[in-house]
Amino acid sequence: MRKMAMLVGIAPEKIAEYKALHAAVWPAVLARIRQSNIRNYSIFLREPENLLVGYWEYHGDDFNTDMAAIAADPETQRWWELTAPCQTRLASARDHEQWSMMDQVFDLDG
Repeated sequence: MRKMAMLVGIAPEKIAEYKALHAAVWPAVLARIRQSNIRNYSIFLREPENLLVGYWEYHGDDFNTDMAAIAADPETQRWWELTAPCQTRLASARDHEQWSMMDQVFDLDG
């Protein structure tokens, strides 16, 4: 199991919309996440900096293939069409990143 985290900004005027979307995530999107071996997935909001932190545990053997399956999923793509406009990429984000991956530097149980 790998613990993973990512970070993205959120437009202040989109926070209520983003929270409403995540109060009712589509079942197909949740199913695809689970099928791609992700567990214990949470998103946290930090205001007033307006940052979102996503945390999950990856229980698979081929992370790149599992992430490609999520990205190729039509329902997930439709979901991202709603959520991506709420987010603001970090200035340090790589060209292909919406969310920026974070490096783990400490693990209490590790």
